Amino acid sequence: MKCLLCKNYSLTHICSNCQELFLTPSIYHRLLPNGTQVISFYKYEDIKELLFSKHTDLGFYIYTILAKCSFAKFANTFNTKEQYVSIGIDDNIKSGYSHTAILNKHLQSYSIEPLFNKLRATNSLSYSGQSRLFREENPRNFKLNNFKRSNVILVDDIVTTGTTLTQAIEVLHKADKKVTFCLTLCDVNNK
Repeated sequence: MKCLLCKNYSLTHICSNCQELFLTPSIYHRLLPNGTQVISFYKYEDIKELLFSKHTDLGFYIYTILAKCSFAKFANTFNTKEQYVSIGIDDNIKSGYSHTAILNKHLQSYSIEPLFNKLRATNSLSYSGQSRLFREENPRNFKLNNFKRSNVILVDDIVTTGTTLTQAIEVLHKADKKVTFCLTLCDVNNK
């Protein structure tokens, strides 16, 4: 097959050279209105074409590469005595896989245990391209399947307005869970 970025022959959809050149993560920070920190690895503009693969068969492979280049590297350097669980936002399977489950899976480490099927939206409207007002008027209405640990890392692919993360955090707080921070692939506000 050919690398999607350089078009050279490769054993993976994005060759190791292009992964190193274009997918080496940086760290970007944002505070949500509730004070929770969001850590992102890429600028949206730098990977948006790859993100568009989300709802295609190719998306599984692209999100796996992105997760290995960012979430897995983060997990390997996140060494604490405290134990955390990570939870993907609405990790429902769509188009044959769940993009947030892929990201979450790659956080597996000594300090982080990924959990699955814990936070599901009961409102399945798409927020893609929608305004903050639309997002606020159409909440996700998350349902939480309980779990034991209390320190949580919340996982999503893109942070736009922060509305989805904020709604998820509220649900977790009501269940006496502490969202220590959120991890996303990219932040639309980082230019």
